Amino acid sequence: MRSGLEHGPSCARRLREAGAERGRAIGEIAHSIHAHCSVSRLRAQRLARGLTLVDAAEQMRGLVSEQDGAPRVTVEQLRLWETGKHRPLHSTVLVLAAFYACSPGDLDLDDTKAVAGIVLRARPPHTPRAEQYNVPDLAGRAPAAAGSLADRVDVVRRAVDRTLASATVTPTQLDHIEEMVLWASQEYISTPPTLMLSRLLDLLAEVQELAASRQPATVQVRLSELTAMISTLTADALMKLGDLARSRSWYATARTAADDSGNVELRARVRAQAAMLPFYYGPITSAVNLCREARVISSKARASATHAFAAAAEARALAKLGAQSEAEAALRYAATAFEHFGGDSANDAFAFPERRYLLYKSGTLTALGHTREARVVQEEALALYRDKSGIDPALLGLEAAICFARDRSPDEACQLAGTTFLRMDPAHRTPIVEERAREVVEVLPPAIRTGRAARELLEIIELPPGRM
Repeated sequence: MRSGLEHGPSCARRLREAGAERGRAIGEIAHSIHAHCSVSRLRAQRLARGLTLVDAAEQMRGLVSEQDGAPRVTVEQLRLWETGKHRPLHSTVLVLAAFYACSPGDLDLDDTKAVAGIVLRARPPHTPRAEQYNVPDLAGRAPAAAGSLADRVDVVRRAVDRTLASATVTPTQLDHIEEMVLWASQEYISTPPTLMLSRLLDLLAEVQELAASRQPATVQVRLSELTAMISTLTADALMKLGDLARSRSWYATARTAADDSGNVELRARVRAQAAMLPFYYGPITSAVNLCREARVISSKARASATHAFAAAAEARALAKLGAQSEAEAALRYAATAFEHFGGDSANDAFAFPERRYLLYKSGTLTALGHTREARVVQEEALALYRDKSGIDPALLGLEAAICFARDRSPDEACQLAGTTFLRMDPAHRTPIVEERAREVVEVLPPAIRTGRAARELLEIIELPPGRM
């Protein structure tokens, strides 16, 4: 999973092209990519040169192909080094630095003590060569019956190699699928749930086909991460469409896949996202529990999108539950968590930018009846949404209408709710939005709920899309 959740390859490409047009050095471009896209310095060096993982690994192997004892660089190893999941050996750091024509410090690997070098084309010829690893000679060490043991060792090794070679997923395939998942998470924000659901199922079928065959552990982890991400989006789309039973099942699938991957942030994110189902449809206590579980899981990385999201979602759920003091305390915690996180500049379903934080803050304040504060937050949030016809801006508009209703301005409340509802793309008018619009009427004093303004709003909500 992207850490929050990183920007996509297209973002790095734009920075690379802009830097080239300005005549900036590769090192400067790499620094910009590292700072803007939140990727490691090692990955930034590759992206600054426009290389894929496959290209970089192949060229590194060519760099050291004539050197005895040189480290073996594979696509999967390079990916693990770039994501920080594994750390390269001392001799490998020199290979990476030579390949990118930079220092280990430029790769954020300067704390590695280079005690065993390798002769590289980019290094002086006197650089000492790494020690070679010798395979023990079992037949020479063991007594009489050892010959058969040595043969067996070789036979078993060849069988294991054949099994490993049977993996069907190439690094290029994984990179392609990860790009497709990133694209889907970006499209998810503005695409109607019915259309998005079809795209997600097609993508998930492709991932499942690859996961059905035996894969190396590192590949299987990535497939589990992708499965969890797509399943989460699928569950969310089904929830928006009101298919609660299937949504609940898909959230369970997403949780299983996330737990299988071992990715802590993803495990927390799936739970926080799954809390949306009981938040809208009950029981609300389940939403609170899921958010708290997500907060506990992500507590070691408090300056993260997931931790801030879980905290904000918990505050909103507590407010809806009517637990005022707990909700206010949770809202203060969420504000601190978001301040430490600093917001997300990415534009995808797994990001947590300021506008989404303000959306949750608005929901919390509206439920608590703090209408004046809520209206300020709603205006701030709406100013950050370029497209005012999406689901999130509509929810903000409807919450503003609820605030007017609480402040005894029924005509203004119903008019704003009706305008907000009509402005939406009909494909986005899901049951969640409809219920929020009806809540405007429910908040009105009983004597006014049958008045003209309320009746007109209910008629707007109930009209077929083509009649609006």
